Amino acid sequence: MTAPLTPPPPPRDHSANTAWQQPPASGAGHGTYPYGLPSSPSPEEDGPGMKTEVREAAVITVVVAVAGVLLGVLWWWLAPRVPLVGDVVDGGWVVYLNDTEGEQAVGVDGTFSLLALAFGAVSALGVFLVRRRGGVPLVAALALGGLLGSLLAWRVGVWLGPAQDVVAHAKDVGKGVAFSAPLELDAKGALLVWSVAGLVVHLGLTALFGPRDPDPYEQQHRPRDGYGAPQA
Repeated sequence: MTAPLTPPPPPRDHSANTAWQQPPASGAGHGTYPYGLPSSPSPEEDGPGMKTEVREAAVITVVVAVAGVLLGVLWWWLAPRVPLVGDVVDGGWVVYLNDTEGEQAVGVDGTFSLLALAFGAVSALGVFLVRRRGGVPLVAALALGGLLGSLLAWRVGVWLGPAQDVVAHAKDVGKGVAFSAPLELDAKGALLVWSVAGLVVHLGLTALFGPRDPDPYEQQHRPRDGYGAPQA
């Protein structure tokens, strides 16, 4: 009498145990990798290339610097006039302040500083509206353009203002007749106001309204699919 034959065990299904080894399908999701590896950002997410940023920075520098012409015209138009008067002493002409207690000279520097502050804020706002992202080239363009614009505004205001030769001007108007002094910028630190204001305003706008980087804590606690990649 022979023993009954035992049927062989059914073949094991390895698909369930090896499913984690299969890579995700190409259409499963864009930029996902197994084991939770982060995908590299697309060119749109990573921003423009360095060459594009440098070109944009060059354009911004030129535009901001040229705006200094308008600043110089406004400074010449709005700055208070410093009154001088000429007199003849010992056969020679001397020029002195007509109002020794006046603060017109301080007002000239203050007017330039306030205008430069406004120009710095407006230029930073314009750059932010054109390019919502920050970046070293853009910040450097604002700083350099503001400095060049201030220098240009200073020279334009001096050129448009009263004559630089005060003795000749006193001889032309006559003895004891008040005339306006040349437009001068005594506080040379005002030349940096435009650049500083532009940097502060642009950094503030970028911090408040610029694109945000993904939160690593939130990414870590997002639900994941069967391959360990964060789900959208």
